[in-house]
Amino acid sequence: MTPELIVTLIQGALYVLIIVSAPVLLVSLVVGLVVSIMQAATQINEMTLTFIPKLLALFLTLVLAGPWMLNTLMEYTVRLYQSIPSVIG
Repeated sequence: MTPELIVTLIQGALYVLIIVSAPVLLVSLVVGLVVSIMQAATQINEMTLTFIPKLLALFLTLVLAGPWMLNTLMEYTVRLYQSIPSVIG
């Protein structure tokens, strides 16, 4: 195992991690921003008010993007397992 191979494997894993986590993080960011703007406009400063909209949005995001996320992770795992013989030999 060469250092270049290890770096390539780590880069691939980080890339898949970023791609898979991006939809959930972006939806959470957008919903939090919208709720914060509405709180600032109405001057309702309740900390628990952001929890339910974020929870619902994240659940909806996981329902809609979940199959794609799972498929991406499975493809990466299959490629990783298939590359084991070339790494060892």
